[in-house]
Amino acid sequence: MKQVISISLGSSERDAVTEGYFGDEKVRIERRGTDGDKEKARMLFAEYDGKVDAMGLGGTDLHIFAGGRRYTFRESAALVAGVKKTPVVDGSGLKDSLERIVVANLAKSGIIDFSKKKVLLVCGVDRFGMAEAIVEAGSDVTFGDLIFGLGLDLPVKSLKTLASLASLLAPLLTKLPVSWFYPVGKEQTRRAAAYGKYFEENDIIAGDFHFIRKHMPDKLPGKYVITNTVTSADREFLRQAGISCLITTTPSFAGRSFGTNVLEAVMVALHGGGKRLTSSDYGILLKKYSIEPTIEFFNIKGQI
Repeated sequence: MKQVISISLGSSERDAVTEGYFGDEKVRIERRGTDGDKEKARMLFAEYDGKVDAMGLGGTDLHIFAGGRRYTFRESAALVAGVKKTPVVDGSGLKDSLERIVVANLAKSGIIDFSKKKVLLVCGVDRFGMAEAIVEAGSDVTFGDLIFGLGLDLPVKSLKTLASLASLLAPLLTKLPVSWFYPVGKEQTRRAAAYGKYFEENDIIAGDFHFIRKHMPDKLPGKYVITNTVTSADREFLRQAGISCLITTTPSFAGRSFGTNVLEAVMVALHGGGKRLTSSDYGILLKKYSIEPTIEFFNIKGQI
């Protein structure tokens, strides 16, 4: 049986262990949160090096892509610097293929008619594949990178502007502590509703769940949410808020949708053999294992 572990800077309250089948292959998946303790995370990566088939880095990104270049977060790289044997992934390699496919299939199947719909993508830089796919599908998109990442009430309305901002800010942001612009540890479970107008004026809320949960209004009736890393408690929170439909881009195991870093680690464990998989490789594997989003209607059934 293949074994995968995700070590996260996020809250330990979200820890889970499960087993799932991918084809005929059984995979044990574990998620360990360190409550923002970077030294604990570093020690766990060293401890599991060579003992599991692949590791995921959660609660932060290792890389970000901007202007055709890949930038590495200094703080994240230090967490995995001691890993010598087991491949470590952060989900960025999988997002570009997985989330494009999810958006295309939602439109093709008639679940969502993105054409002329208004979408809030809370952070587009780390989900540029999703950003491009939603724009290509005809949506009016607001990118909340400056709003939710830096606390600046400055919505971004075009992919070109988003890419320019990413190229400008990436060299600086990747040198700063991740906690300055992303909730880690216990901050992932705290609510600080803000910028509610952006949630209320859009039909679809998409992107990182921690940004969504932290900032969304207590009540958000009739909206669709496209995200992942969702627990059973999170699903109930969204249902109580009046969300009409929850779509998680990664499959659910026992009511839990893990992050893309976990699914990428599974793919690497099954087929990586220690080598980096390409976007094309991931596309092939997603089809091979029939990996599809989880779609749950809370209050209505039908098409948006």
